[in-house]
Amino acid sequence: MNLMWFLLIICVGLIGLGVFIDWRNKRNGLEHSDPEENQKHVSESERAYVESYMHNMKNDHNNGPL
Repeated sequence: MNLMWFLLIICVGLIGLGVFIDWRNKRNGLEHSDPEENQKHVSESERAYVESYMHNMKNDHNNGPL
């Protein structure tokens, strides 16, 4: 019984921490990021990996689950 309360308190605390951090970031304006500025700092290997992953996901979606 005590272990369940402890786990419940930990879970609620983690969710509360996430809500607080999200609220603080939105208040400080961190949701306004510039995608073009972010693209300047991506390596070629990272870009190739993401493009390959997105292409494979599109193929999986078009071909269906089987």
